[in-house]
Amino acid sequence: MANSETHEFLVSEAELILGEARRQKSERTKDLGEPIQLPGKALAVHIHGGYAWVAENTTVARKIDLQTGNTLQIYKGHTGPVTCLALYDYDDESILITASWDKTIKLWNTDTKALISSTEAHSDFVKCLFVIPSLRLLISGSSDKIVRFWDLSNAHTGQALTSMGSISAHTRPISCIDGVSSSESSAVLYTADSMGIIKVWDLMKESGEGARWKSVLKAELNHHRTGINELRFGGGQLWTASADDTAQILDPSAANKLPVSITHPTAVRCILPLAATDLAEPYLITGSGDMIRVYDVSTLEEPELINEVDAHWHDVTGLQLWVRQTVGGDGKTRVEPWVISNSLDGTIRKWRLADLLTHSPPPQRPQPVVEKTAQTKAGFEMTDEEERELAELMDED
Repeated sequence: MANSETHEFLVSEAELILGEARRQKSERTKDLGEPIQLPGKALAVHIHGGYAWVAENTTVARKIDLQTGNTLQIYKGHTGPVTCLALYDYDDESILITASWDKTIKLWNTDTKALISSTEAHSDFVKCLFVIPSLRLLISGSSDKIVRFWDLSNAHTGQALTSMGSISAHTRPISCIDGVSSSESSAVLYTADSMGIIKVWDLMKESGEGARWKSVLKAELNHHRTGINELRFGGGQLWTASADDTAQILDPSAANKLPVSITHPTAVRCILPLAATDLAEPYLITGSGDMIRVYDVSTLEEPELINEVDAHWHDVTGLQLWVRQTVGGDGKTRVEPWVISNSLDGTIRKWRLADLLTHSPPPQRPQPVVEKTAQTKAGFEMTDEEERELAELMDED
């Protein structure tokens, strides 16, 4: 049996090999995807128009011009990593909503960068935000296992958000939320947690002034073995990414029907189901490890892997659709769909969708050659503090 010293030696060897592999890959991929280098790591990205709104582990949110890669605005005010964000259009005003490890939700004026309001929202990290604009409703999920509802009717006034109800049925931290409004006073909501449980709710607004939102549990889905990293509803399907190494596709209206499960080599951190976007194309794009994979899901029962892209040198943590507009030499505006990826390697990258949909042979991964010197070992290691921060950021508990 190996003693503790042997175990520590083996762990350090594994870390050394992984670090060297990432260093070599960072060189091979440094120009792929027109990379935009960030000062920190993007924990969430929202695409709107030609801009990326980024939640960073550096405690700030920033607005980036996707064409140039330039930072246009920085929003400072949180005291912990910014974990999630959303945009809310109120009449002619656009409001940025951010949430953080500091347990607050903050609203910002996107013209002036001014802080509009700050709300003590949860008793633990806020992990996800979801806005239903037609209902003027903000929904937040937290490590405190609670889902809360917030009124956005007076979002511009500077007052703290008004609580409109909550859900406390989950037994593990809330990891992601999605849903769709079904009328002017009702919606269907999907909430997921770090245990892999998805709950489906009917939301209804009570009548009268200061009315709260009432939730009724419709169904509980437990098809994943462990935590849900992302959940999206669209095209009549529920699309999920999980730490159990699968992406799944489920028709929530089909009782007792098992989901279609797509197995990956490692945890699936993010998904982009094009069927759930305005493109309505039968493709699913996933981020697993440092790879982007594209699946043809036109036949749901038999998804086909059509492309693998060696996209980043560290884990891909987000995928978003960007409708890129460019002006040609003839003065005409051309519109083309692109995919935006973000990663723990500290970059945002841009990929033409047409290229991603073109089959290419699987990437060949060279074996790293590791020289066991102090210089090599220190050359590409994160500090202990950075390692702890990343571990905590990615820990759903």
